[in-house]
Amino acid sequence: MGLLFLVNNANAQTFAGVDRSPLDFSYFPNTLPLLNLRNDYQEPMARVIYSRPAKNGREVFGTNLAEYGKVWRMGANENTELTLYKAATIGGIEVPAGSYSVAAIPSENNWVIIINKGLHSWGAYKYDEANDVVRVEVALEASEEVIENFSAVFSGEGNAATLHFGWDKVKASLPMQFK
Repeated sequence: MGLLFLVNNANAQTFAGVDRSPLDFSYFPNTLPLLNLRNDYQEPMARVIYSRPAKNGREVFGTNLAEYGKVWRMGANENTELTLYKAATIGGIEVPAGSYSVAAIPSENNWVIIINKGLHSWGAYKYDEANDVVRVEVALEASEEVIENFSAVFSGEGNAATLHFGWDKVKASLPMQFK
């Protein structure tokens, strides 16, 4: 008995062009897992994956890109995703290890940053407040320079980390403490 394989013509495959809001990531501590052969490598405690929309001369906050008083996905495309490899305390709440979406409710002077159990959604269209794990109100800091692309990066030492977000002329920081 022989096997029959049906194969599509590989030349017929089309690939999507480069996304206008490319995917990026940041780890805490800031050592890439691919560098685990180095002597100073530390296992990651957290990772954030997000898409990076560009300002492109547009007004960002208080517009349809990030409306004041409404849940915003913090970035573009799929929701920003925070993976905690260890339990962490965020906003006084212990958050178990796992993966979560990150959103915000922006206003002129602060953001309410939301850690939510809902994953793999496009934007905030399917956001469900019932899945919130923690909400933390954080003050905004003005950026001296325009941040052209939405960005997220960790800083910190030991078990204390801060996840920084920035876009346009606004920066917000979310502190967390790992067990």
